[in-house]
Amino acid sequence: MCYRYVLHLEALQALAEYLAISRPVEWRSRYNLAPGQHIPVVRRQSAAEAREIVTLRWGLVPAWARDADTAHAPANARAESLAVRPTFREAFRRRRCLIPASGFYEWQGRGRRRQPYLFRRQDGTPFCFAGLWEAWRDPIAGRAIETCAIITTAPNELMRPIHDRMPAILAPEDSLRWLDPSLTQPGDLVPLLRPFPAGTMMVTPVTSRVNNIRHDDPSCLEPAYPPATGDDQTQFPLSL
Repeated sequence: MCYRYVLHLEALQALAEYLAISRPVEWRSRYNLAPGQHIPVVRRQSAAEAREIVTLRWGLVPAWARDADTAHAPANARAESLAVRPTFREAFRRRRCLIPASGFYEWQGRGRRRQPYLFRRQDGTPFCFAGLWEAWRDPIAGRAIETCAIITTAPNELMRPIHDRMPAILAPEDSLRWLDPSLTQPGDLVPLLRPFPAGTMMVTPVTSRVNNIRHDDPSCLEPAYPPATGDDQTQFPLSL
């Protein structure tokens, strides 16, 4: 799954430039983003409108929900069931988004403790999760609450020893297709949600500091123990 991730200011700026977005939102580097918080997403609401970056609450509330309670708002959506689950079906067709990231965390159960791991691209470049967004209208306040979810897919070889799911990371060439409002059929969209190539990623065990969402600083990225050297560095956690 994906319940915590990292987004540096420089990464957001680089992605805004790549996607030709001239007015990105204000942002500061974050190291432990969690569901319920507001996060930047890239969306294109119609063919007549340009791409934009907005901040939405993480945890999707469908338009037909009785309330916007964050406790029942899913942070993740499984790629395999997007086209049929009522919570995600319409958003999958018409309200897709990109969720920029610098890295993400996943936990592996090890007896009574859970070891957190940080996943990043080997070259340090930012990337985008495939996401969905929705707007729920508050009947009392008369205002819309916009929310989002990160799509998950099957794990790649690097993730598989740690968890059976991973966020759907879009290849750069697929990002614009994902935002294309003319694409509404599952057959055009589901193939984009494949596991990201393991050979382009690295994974590092980090300290338990990241377990607490109140910790949101560079120390969340610190390795749990000295990393391996040379060619073994990207594979180090797999030999634990």
